[in-house]
Amino acid sequence: MMDNMTHFTTFTLMEPHNAKSYRYIYFTCFLFLYVMILFLNIWLSVVIVLEKALHEPMYIFLCNLCVNDIYGTTAFYPKFLHDLIFNSYVIPSYMCAFQAFVVYTYVMCEYSTLAVMAYDRHVAICQPLDYHSKMNKFSCSILLSLCWVIPFLIMFIAVFLSNRLKLCKYHINKLYCDNWSMVKLSCESTVINNISGFFIISFYFCLCIFIILSYIKLIIACKASLECRRKFWQTCVPHMLTVINYVIAVFFDAMYSRYGSNNVAESFQNFLALEMLIVPPLANPVIYGFKLHEVRKRIFKSFVNIRKQ
Repeated sequence: MMDNMTHFTTFTLMEPHNAKSYRYIYFTCFLFLYVMILFLNIWLSVVIVLEKALHEPMYIFLCNLCVNDIYGTTAFYPKFLHDLIFNSYVIPSYMCAFQAFVVYTYVMCEYSTLAVMAYDRHVAICQPLDYHSKMNKFSCSILLSLCWVIPFLIMFIAVFLSNRLKLCKYHINKLYCDNWSMVKLSCESTVINNISGFFIISFYFCLCIFIILSYIKLIIACKASLECRRKFWQTCVPHMLTVINYVIAVFFDAMYSRYGSNNVAESFQNFLALEMLIVPPLANPVIYGFKLHEVRKRIFKSFVNIRKQ
């Protein structure tokens, strides 16, 4: 037995609306989404890895974006599909912490990768003569490492701070675990968690500002040259679409965390919670696959080869 002031060994998650009646429809839809996410991101990653012509910083960072999308969605879809089939929306506390860890490292790694991609395009267009010296194998390796190491360190600290809290509630009003939802279950003061959360949000807000300023500078720089404008439309527009898409997705999730309550329609709550786990992982490979000429050409080439075989 557990009293009201102890760590619960299990948490209950939100049950989708009319889950018992429509669970097989939900299961089919979410399975299709997950399969499409895996298929599109794995295919684009494999094309980039196998095609030597795509072994350039821009495409390597794109591959990292796809790998991160696979990593992040795997934290949600298998567990949610399991819950739908068995009609059991329960998760052990250690799995809840792990799911929150993966989802938020995915979000932060996505932001970091988009910032690195913005820097890559800035150097390529504004400093073309220095591009190969600044974006060499060593610097690309460092940037890729930072995209993963910083989110992992941040989330290790965040999960540690949330796990030290004593809890008096066990229901998470969301379809999956996140760190903020776990903190809200506490009966203790969460001042330290709030302060650390403020610094994390501030850091990634600064990254977002950096991305926006980089593209503003690129737009200004591209006015002077037709070649720059051509390069901007070919390589930067997909990045801008992805950034806008992801900022909107994270904004929806933040709105959910802040305003997700009984006063908001459940369907709208679920939309806010799931937008960043559905739209960016599906949209990223489609946007880049169709917009970037070299990627599109290699994808069609691989498709033709598969058909021939």
